[in-house]
Amino acid sequence: MSLKTATKLENGRVELEIEVDAATFGAAVDAAYKKDVKKMSVPGFRKGKAPRAMIEKMYGTGVFYDTAMNDVYPSALDEAIKESEYEYVEDKIDLDVVSVGPEGLVFKAVITVKPEVKMRGHKSLKITRPTVVVTDEDVNAELTRLQERGARMVSVEDRGAEMGDTVTFDFEGFVDGVAFEGGKAENHALVLGSGQFIPGFEESLVGATLDAELDVNVTFPEEYHAAELAGKPAVFKCKVHKIEKKELPEIDDELIKDCSDFDTVEEYKADAKKRIEDQRNAAADAEVDEKIADGLAKCLKADIPAAMIENTINDRIQDFAYRLQSQGLSMDLYLQYTGMDANAFRESFREQAEKQVKVRLALEYVVKTDKISVSDEELEAEFAKFAEQYGMEVEQVKAAIPAAALSEDIAVEKAMKFIRSKATITTEGEDAE
Repeated sequence: MSLKTATKLENGRVELEIEVDAATFGAAVDAAYKKDVKKMSVPGFRKGKAPRAMIEKMYGTGVFYDTAMNDVYPSALDEAIKESEYEYVEDKIDLDVVSVGPEGLVFKAVITVKPEVKMRGHKSLKITRPTVVVTDEDVNAELTRLQERGARMVSVEDRGAEMGDTVTFDFEGFVDGVAFEGGKAENHALVLGSGQFIPGFEESLVGATLDAELDVNVTFPEEYHAAELAGKPAVFKCKVHKIEKKELPEIDDELIKDCSDFDTVEEYKADAKKRIEDQRNAAADAEVDEKIADGLAKCLKADIPAAMIENTINDRIQDFAYRLQSQGLSMDLYLQYTGMDANAFRESFREQAEKQVKVRLALEYVVKTDKISVSDEELEAEFAKFAEQYGMEVEQVKAAIPAAALSEDIAVEKAMKFIRSKATITTEGEDAE
């Protein structure tokens, strides 16, 4: 098997002319005979026992060619693609037989390949990194959240309900004097001011006292989800059973000991400051990487085949569907909830998919032109990391992830670090050197 010619066409397509030699094709035809003869009937012979020459005389010399071609072309095409040194993009393959017979098979295959890439300016990117500042207010906010976690609910009996209180009550709603479906509950706990009920309801409970019975008069919003209630006045008959307020503890060493792994307020504050700083530094670094990716995409010049974008969109949709499944949702149900149709949902991924393809092509260009390699030690370390992450044996990971693909991903990551090392990165408010 050999590649005769490789002709570049438009739109990232390449036409390969491939030859399968007589001996290889002859062996494929013989194998096709042995496979197909079992279902062929020839007068004078038991089914499946007719000689090949007799069948070919009866049905024609090419009777087994279709089966032979189907068996032989995949490996011939794979070898030809490798020989051509083009990188195949998963897409429709157009096949056309040039000649077939005892002398062998010649066919053409039109495939989609990765584009030629040109880059300019990718080693001199100028990036601004967000300033990372942690204020006393940020740290105090962490203390307040800890204080909230240590809060306890205290019954209120000597005053009416106030905003922020939790009121436990029964209610039943009526429109035009008739109770409506879904408008009744018992011992419902509501934090006044939380906005859980329709406008005006929670405010009407302010001042209500323990065991009080009262009517709450409200009007449903015009855009209310239940059309039969939208815009209509309603009366809710309510009975208050319990009023509670949140009592916050003092922010002191005792609170810190009870609600954290630290012993003093100062220790907690120091840890909180470092945690916030680490989080914001990580976010700032992620923003820098995103800006570098944007810069790489702009530096790229390439005629990208549509199939590369569509394949990336397919991958993103599949990942999204897997995440939905982990939450017990199907894609159809998600689209129904969001009111999106399948086409609009697909298009929502296009912009990021285009960027992803451009950045990957740019980084692969860097790997190639700057001769970035991956050592056996780096590859083994990555396999070991996956094994630890998923609780698997290393050999199981190796069986699931092709070494060549993983090596390419590691090389791309190294290329990103290389580009970052070449970029001029300044913090907001500072002048570039």
